[in-house]
Amino acid sequence: MKIGLRVLLFFSFLAGYTQQPTVTDVNIDGAKRTKVSFLENLIKVKSGSLLDSVTLKEDVQRLKQLPSIANANFRVEANNKNQYSVIYTVEEHFTLIPFANLYTSTNDEFAFKIGLQEYNIFGRNMILGGFYQKDIFNSYGINFRLPYIIRGNFGFTLSYNNITTQEPVFINDNTADYRYNNKAFEVLGLYNINNKNRIDFGINLFTEDYSYITGATSPNVPQELQVDKYLYKLIYCYENIKYDYYFRSGFGSTLNFQYVKSPDENLPEFLIGINDFVYFKRIGYRGNWANRLRLGIASNIDTPFAPFSVDNNVNIRGVGNKIDRGTATIVFNTEYRYSFIDKDWFALQGNFFIDSGTWRNPGGDFSDFTEKESIRVYPGIGFRFIHKRIFNAIFRIDYGYGITKNASHGIVFGIGQYF
Repeated sequence: MKIGLRVLLFFSFLAGYTQQPTVTDVNIDGAKRTKVSFLENLIKVKSGSLLDSVTLKEDVQRLKQLPSIANANFRVEANNKNQYSVIYTVEEHFTLIPFANLYTSTNDEFAFKIGLQEYNIFGRNMILGGFYQKDIFNSYGINFRLPYIIRGNFGFTLSYNNITTQEPVFINDNTADYRYNNKAFEVLGLYNINNKNRIDFGINLFTEDYSYITGATSPNVPQELQVDKYLYKLIYCYENIKYDYYFRSGFGSTLNFQYVKSPDENLPEFLIGINDFVYFKRIGYRGNWANRLRLGIASNIDTPFAPFSVDNNVNIRGVGNKIDRGTATIVFNTEYRYSFIDKDWFALQGNFFIDSGTWRNPGGDFSDFTEKESIRVYPGIGFRFIHKRIFNAIFRIDYGYGITKNASHGIVFGIGQYF
């Protein structure tokens, strides 16, 4: 009797197990330039797996994170009892994208950066791009990124940059201008932990060259300086952001930590860490509230070549080109974006923003953050012209007007949202 009951329970268990909803086949529709086999390798739902709505939503989110995918969704169709087909439908971006950043300010500064980037080489979301920059001097760079190999978890990136700019150096409350050149080769390994977490790690080999042009001088500040350096880099990204074309909602964090070392024993080692926190919230159908908090700290060396700058294209719109430097920074950007026009392929967005920040002086202390000379607040307005079928095809114009001490104002142009 006991043996018969056990056999009955065993077969009852098997019957209950086989009645669970099961995926019999998976299809992906809408992929033309992107390889279907590449997308199938990234998604978790496979033929024979249990039907799980949470996993389906995670797959859709991962597809939306790809540069080649403008939007994605899924549907489930019943075949037989407890057997289902899953169909993912994707809308693709056009991925050969030119980009540009331009800006001007009240002291007649003008600079630009233009380039071209392909985000979907061989239909596998490999990225290859290059740029040319004119900021008084000429600069250029090239990069290659292969983010998804070995089942989509591992990848790598290679880049070479030759950047030359005119940099302000602050010496005893006076300013000097230096020609700064940085030649750098970088290789990073990429590891995608899951849909929300990613780690990049690697090394950067670079040469810095400072040459005095004009302005203040000091016997303690060299007029010519060239040094070879290397740095170890670790980047940790957490992203829990939902994408609906150009709209975003959710939270993300990116930590960039670097250890800089030189073969020259007379140059001290150097640590720098930056963490960007972003938060987006949909407000109604057309509104999007966007926020970024940037916290940065570096070794507090009393040097005129401090790492954190106050700059138009990095943190404060309208402030000018690298008008100050520090060894620690707090920057908060907030803006409300509203879509006046939202058609099938085009959107026109207006925005009101407030950019604010403060810096620690080289060799100073954290009380510098509260000094009036260190605080900048720049409200402003802007427009976004958006092509919804081309990846990152957002042309932006922003005008920032400073309301704090020694403020300026200026226009900043660019491709892509400011953050």
